[in-house]
Amino acid sequence: MRRTLLLVVLPTMSLMSAQAQSPTGAGALSQRIVHTDPAAYRPASAVHGGAGTMSFTALLNRGAVTPEFNFLHRGVIPAGAGIGHHFHNVVEEMFVILDGEAQFTIDGRTASVKGPAGVLCRTGHSHAIYNPGPAPVQWMNLNVSLTAGVYDNFDLGDTRVGTTLDAIPTFMTMRLDRSLLRAPGARGRGAPTAAADPKAVLSRRALGPAVFSTTWSYVDHVLVPSGAMMPEVPHDGFGEAYYVLGGEGTISVTGRDAGTASVRTGDAIPVRVGESTLFTNTGSAPLELFVMGVARDVGAKTQLLTAGQR
Repeated sequence: MRRTLLLVVLPTMSLMSAQAQSPTGAGALSQRIVHTDPAAYRPASAVHGGAGTMSFTALLNRGAVTPEFNFLHRGVIPAGAGIGHHFHNVVEEMFVILDGEAQFTIDGRTASVKGPAGVLCRTGHSHAIYNPGPAPVQWMNLNVSLTAGVYDNFDLGDTRVGTTLDAIPTFMTMRLDRSLLRAPGARGRGAPTAAADPKAVLSRRALGPAVFSTTWSYVDHVLVPSGAMMPEVPHDGFGEAYYVLGGEGTISVTGRDAGTASVRTGDAIPVRVGESTLFTNTGSAPLELFVMGVARDVGAKTQLLTAGQR
């Protein structure tokens, strides 16, 4: 069985290497917003020893959010393709499928998961994904390291094709289900159901700090109704990577790249520690956001973790 051990210190990469949107607001802010462009996807065969050929590109690169943030990839996994079984010992990673269904593996146990959903692989564990078909699966991948600038993997030479499936996953899954969102309350913290308000921002903390082993601290799912505005969020201890799942609007940022810029479905937006953000829905459909939070340091994450226990 072929086994590969890889430990890489990633080179510095500029966000400008990805396909940036044309400026629609403040120039610097618009330049760091990157739009999903399938034409920019590049084919890759036998990824980590997996089956078939998939295509993807990096929307956000190393350091876009914090020094420990490695990347946000976006791509498609055709039927009969996947990412082979491999370990991560320095980084943790999450595969997200935005539609369809795929077979996820964590530590050698495999189960089918319906999208939109995500499955986390913590440091020191192994994972894989395979799309048995019949349709392609839209895929996203997020990665954070224990050590800034480092990515590692140890491939097992296993495609996971035809493996036995568990009826119920034996690993942690995350659902991006609009029916689970609640209002009012702080973004990302599911609050008790309140009286219906068509302009209320709905939110849910899909994953909290206890499930992550790096400074990765949470994943939030947010829905901003048409014509509504999300309260301004200060990022004192956490940077965030946003991915627009649906809709259109604007983001206003205070900080180094202060200004307002347009966002739409497929956009990836990095927000750094020390900035503040405010989203406004300018479209006719809900503005739906995937939010990944990465702590400034272990201390900031610990404060978030212990606050949730009070």
